[in-house]
Amino acid sequence: METPSYIKSLLAPSVKKPQGRRVWSIDLETHWLPFFTATNTQGDTVIPPEALGCPLRLAYDKAGAVRFSNTGSPVVRVAKELADNVRLVRDNFSANLLAYAGSVIRDNPEGYKAQIALAHKAGEAISQHDKAELVLAVKAKREAEAIAKANAKAEAIAKANAKAEAEAVAEAKAVAEAKNKAEANRKPRELVHA
Repeated sequence: METPSYIKSLLAPSVKKPQGRRVWSIDLETHWLPFFTATNTQGDTVIPPEALGCPLRLAYDKAGAVRFSNTGSPVVRVAKELADNVRLVRDNFSANLLAYAGSVIRDNPEGYKAQIALAHKAGEAISQHDKAELVLAVKAKREAEAIAKANAKAEAIAKANAKAEAEAVAEAKAVAEAKNKAEANRKPRELVHA
């Protein structure tokens, strides 16, 4: 079976272009709008001209007020007609991928099984390495959390001890001052004669 050209074209590298608003991870202005304009031109779709002319719209809440994000910027959405057609393309794309895989499995089952076995074997070393790294990372994270918890506890104890010591010093000062004041009141006062 010969691989169809549309599948080969999906696997060919392409030139990276500036990014704009993306829909299904594909640029709206440079890909979706020209595509849907072409499909409208050919009569394959009937997307309203206003959706193609103004594809980005302010989002409104149920009360009709403009919606804002948590950061305070207005929420912008893609026109429903465009979003619905992108969803349709995505669903059809997924179905085509599965249909192609199914046809390869049907036409070349041994080659497909061999490719799966090769992939599993090649991926096993990476999987084992990642598993070992994950175990080490989780252990290190737990140790760091335990150390942080112990340090926080020690800091809290040190603060409590410092506070208790400061209170004891303040109390000792207050007692000493009261004692000095009491002694000063006990001394006989000398009368000053005029």
